[in-house]
Amino acid sequence: MSNQNKYIKAPLVEALVNYAERKDASFHVPGHKNGRVYQRLTETYQIFGSIAGIDATEISGLDDLHHPEGVIAEAEEKAARFFGAEATYFLVAGSTAGNLALILSVCTSPGDVLLVQRNVHKSVIHGLMLAGANAVFLGPQADTASGLVTIPSVETVREALRRYPGAKGLLVTHPNYYGMGGSLAPLAGLCHCSGIPLLVDEAHGAHFGLHPALPRSALSEGADGVVQSTHKMLSGLTMSAMLHVQGGRIDRKLLRQRLAMIQSSSPSYPIMASLDLSRGLLEAEGPSIFEEGLQYAGKLRQEIMRLRRFGVVDIQPAAGSRDLVEGDEYLYGYTTQDPFKVVIYDKYNQISGYKLQERLEQAGCIPEMSDSRYVVLALSLGTSLQDVERLLTALADMDEEVITEGQLTNSEGVCEASNKYVTSSGSEVNRDHRDNSPGEAVIPDHQKFSTWNIYSASAISTEVPFRMTPVREEETEKVSIYHTEGRVAAEMVIPYPPGIPLLYPGEWITPDIAGLLTKLYHAGAKCQGTADSTMSTLRVYKNQKVGAKQ
Repeated sequence: MSNQNKYIKAPLVEALVNYAERKDASFHVPGHKNGRVYQRLTETYQIFGSIAGIDATEISGLDDLHHPEGVIAEAEEKAARFFGAEATYFLVAGSTAGNLALILSVCTSPGDVLLVQRNVHKSVIHGLMLAGANAVFLGPQADTASGLVTIPSVETVREALRRYPGAKGLLVTHPNYYGMGGSLAPLAGLCHCSGIPLLVDEAHGAHFGLHPALPRSALSEGADGVVQSTHKMLSGLTMSAMLHVQGGRIDRKLLRQRLAMIQSSSPSYPIMASLDLSRGLLEAEGPSIFEEGLQYAGKLRQEIMRLRRFGVVDIQPAAGSRDLVEGDEYLYGYTTQDPFKVVIYDKYNQISGYKLQERLEQAGCIPEMSDSRYVVLALSLGTSLQDVERLLTALADMDEEVITEGQLTNSEGVCEASNKYVTSSGSEVNRDHRDNSPGEAVIPDHQKFSTWNIYSASAISTEVPFRMTPVREEETEKVSIYHTEGRVAAEMVIPYPPGIPLLYPGEWITPDIAGLLTKLYHAGAKCQGTADSTMSTLRVYKNQKVGAKQ
C-alpha cells in the first residue's frame, strides 16, 4: 500500500504543518510552547515533543471548531462529500459526544419520547438523562445460531410507532460490537413515514460503504443522523469521531449549539487533524486501501475454520430452519457481517471467551474484547500479515490441546466421551453433526448472560423516564438478587465490557431480566453501576412492584 505518488488533500493538516514550520514566537496557550518544554526530557520521552508541535489552539489561520469558517470548515465539507452526508461535524470526544448531541437535538423538552434499541451504549443513556427524555426500549432481534442480537425488527419498530405516535425519533446501534448487522433501509422508511429521524450509532462502522466487500453505510440506507468512531476501524487518533447528517429532520443549527455545549472549547488539534488526514488518505487511495486488510481477514477466517477447536461466527443461510428468500432480509437482524470483525469461540466449550482472550494476550495477540462465549478480533486496513500469522500460531497451539485420550471435558468438568452435545437451542446432537453446523453454539445456561443477549418478554417497553435528579437513598432498598422480579430498578447494571447496560434505573425487572441478573451473580461477572459489587443484592425502589406479566 503506497500513496507516494498521490497527493493527499487535507486542509487542516496542511495548516498545522505550516504553523509548525513557521516556528513563530508563541504568546498563547498551550503552555508547552510548541513542545519546547519536552526538549528537556530524555530521548525516550521526547516523542511528546513531536506531537506537541502541532498541538495548537484557535489562533489566526487555524479556525474554530465551534464556529468554523476556514480550514476546519473546509475539512468538514470534504468529509461530508466523501462519506455521503450533507453536513459533517468533527468530534474530539469520541462517538459519545455525537450520541449526546443527537439526543439533545431531537429531544428538546423534558418527557419527550425517544424509541431506543434495548442494548445501546451507556452514552445513549447519559444523553437521555441530560435531555430528561423518556425512553421506549425496543427488543433487538436474536441470531438463533450464535445467540447474539442486532437491531430491532421492522415489525417491532412499526408497532412502536403506532403505540407512540409522538416519538421524536428512533435510535439504533449498527453494527453491533461483533460486526453483525441487518438492513436499515426499512427502518428509515418507517421513521420517515412518521416524520421522525432515524439516528444510528455507527461507531464500529466508519468504514462501511467504502469498499464493495464491506456492508452498506447507514447514510446510504437513509439514516438522518449517523455517529462514527473514525479511530475504531479507520485511522483517526483515539477519541476522533464524526457526526454525519442528511435531510431536514434534524435541526443543524441546534445540533451545532449542542455540540459546543458538550465538547471542549479548546479542542485537540492533533485529533481534528487525524480526522482530516484519515479522510484524505481514504480519498487518495480509494477502495484499494482496504484490499490487503480484507485479504488477511479472509485468510484468518479460512485458517481458523480448518482448526478442530475453534469456530467463527458468521451468517447462516438457513436462518429460521429455511433458506432466506427475497424480502427476508427485512425479517432477520443478521444479514451482514463486517469482514474485519472475526468473532471466534471454542466449539468444545472448554475455554470461555474471557479465558481465550487471556491465552491470546499471553501469546502477544491482544483482542478487542471478549464475553463469556466469544472473542472479538478487530482487523483493519492497517492489519499486517505478520500479525495474522502470529495469531494463527497461537490458535494452532491451543488446537493441539483439544483432544486427550479421545475425550473432551467441558467448562463444568463433565466428560463428554458420549459423542453428544447440547446446542444453544437445547437439543442434543451428535458431535459430527454439530461440527458441520458451525452456528450451533454450545453454551451452558450459566454463560447465557452476554451483554448483547438481552431478551425481554415484551419487544416494546413502557416509557422509562431518565432524569438528572439523583436517586434518593431513602426511596430505595436493597433486595436479594433472587427477589428482583417485578421490582423497579433504582440503579444501573452494566456488564463490562463492552458497557451496554442490562438494566436501567426506573425500569421494571421482567422475569427474563431477573433470570439474567442471577446468572451474572453466579458467573462472577464484572459490572459497573451497582452499589453492591458482588451483585448479591440490587437497589430497587420501595413500594414499587408490578406484576410478573408486562
